[in-house]
Amino acid sequence: MTAGFIPPILLVGCGRMGSAMLSGWREQGLTASFAVDPAPAAAELAGSDLAIVADPGAIPDQFAPAAVVLAVKPQNAAATLPAYGRFAGRTVFLSIMAGRTIAGIAAAIGPGKAGPAAIVRAMPNTPAAVRQGITVACAGTGVDDTQRALCDRLLQAIGTVAWAEREALLDPVTAVSGSGPAYVFLLAELMERAAIEQGIPPDLARLLARQTVSGSGALLAASHDAAADLRQAVTSPGGTTAEALSVLMATDAWKSRIASWSNRFSKC
Repeated sequence: MTAGFIPPILLVGCGRMGSAMLSGWREQGLTASFAVDPAPAAAELAGSDLAIVADPGAIPDQFAPAAVVLAVKPQNAAATLPAYGRFAGRTVFLSIMAGRTIAGIAAAIGPGKAGPAAIVRAMPNTPAAVRQGITVACAGTGVDDTQRALCDRLLQAIGTVAWAEREALLDPVTAVSGSGPAYVFLLAELMERAAIEQGIPPDLARLLARQTVSGSGALLAASHDAAADLRQAVTSPGGTTAEALSVLMATDAWKSRIASWSNRFSKC
């Protein structure tokens, strides 16, 4: 595949994540593609490289997508996916629907005249909107090397990509990185609130919280040190940071709660 070139794509769903992926593909040069989304706001994404239709029946028979990207809400999968059975056996399906298994997606799509659907299941996260996402993907049976490489390219447009050989890993991945941005945003929210309660003006409180979280993330990304080592480097014995951490880490509160949530999610 030529560098800076994204082949024709059929995007199903133009919500937050679908739109983020679309923006990334456009930056790399998107060949004329189609998207399906009945929401009126989706029409604003149309351009010379993308036609938006409200119904899959409006997609021309001659359109041959290199990939069908499933970016609809998981709860809508059963009603949405059967309409794309005509592409099964002709292309690869890349799903970013949380919690929907490869087997379940294949059953919903059904076998096409050209054969069963080749499916890659992936779990991105919301930093994809600024091309800083992390996605873990798993290829189902029947996905060939060319199709896997294409899916890797499509996902790299929104950040870092890693591959898992076992699909079962995608559930704990969802708990850690898929839901993870919410945990970080909660930390920033609570830091901002605490600053305001201590008398810091709201604008300054927000700046302090956001820059501390984003700056710490940038340091973590740039460093080869373990997160624990970076934490310890900030923590002078007997200092204020050590005192704060003694409260936050009492009886391993954070560790036990995060582990508990991850285990519960993986059993859902």
